[in-house]
Amino acid sequence: MNLNAKHPDRPGFRPLYQQVQELLRARISSGAWRPAEALPSEQSLASELGVSQGTVRKALDSLAADRLVERRQGKGTYVAQHTNETALFRFLKIFDGTGAQVSPATLQTTLKTRVATAQERKALALTAKAKVHELSRKRLVGSHPALLETICVPQTLFPDLASRQPLPNTLYTLYEADYGVTIVGAEEKITAVAARASDAAALKVGAAAPLLEVERIAVDINGRPVEYRRSRFSTERYHYRAELG
Repeated sequence: MNLNAKHPDRPGFRPLYQQVQELLRARISSGAWRPAEALPSEQSLASELGVSQGTVRKALDSLAADRLVERRQGKGTYVAQHTNETALFRFLKIFDGTGAQVSPATLQTTLKTRVATAQERKALALTAKAKVHELSRKRLVGSHPALLETICVPQTLFPDLASRQPLPNTLYTLYEADYGVTIVGAEEKITAVAARASDAAALKVGAAAPLLEVERIAVDINGRPVEYRRSRFSTERYHYRAELG
């Protein structure tokens, strides 16, 4: 395959490394290369694609910046894989009063399958009458209730999720290992809300106590929205931290 050939179906000009990057991304997305699998060498890819080794290196560096691959010194390039630790600390940005990032454990879980609401259809780009699995979780840090979560995912992407019990603490590893869905990014909206009666009882806070609600739409390697999550936690013990730049 030679990427220097003309592609009439591709409008506009894009640098050659971007074309290589898109091709490699597509292979990862299709499952041609699985999580933790080594990619062919830069030299092999350059020969196959008819481009320079420098072009392949630049494409791989870009994929590494997007955390889709991992560059291992002296070993090569591997498809990135979620582990419990990386999934928790990359996507859960809750810290305690000392500034330490916390790792909540799941205490209670309920799971049901139902028709998606209008808000969920919009967030997940679903059609009318599409179904979602709704997972509700109460999570602890130590002995303290820290977090309430409602998670919705399309039934079509995770058809037998309702039969997977017990579910793991970090769902993104399950998505990747069992369903081939790799979460690579998320868009979040943070809002100050008052605790509902059920929130107050579960989190052991006062009625109408101030909470932070984090609304997240997680996307996969193709930019497709695959999870809609709403999390509520009290700011008495914990805070949410975003790092920019």
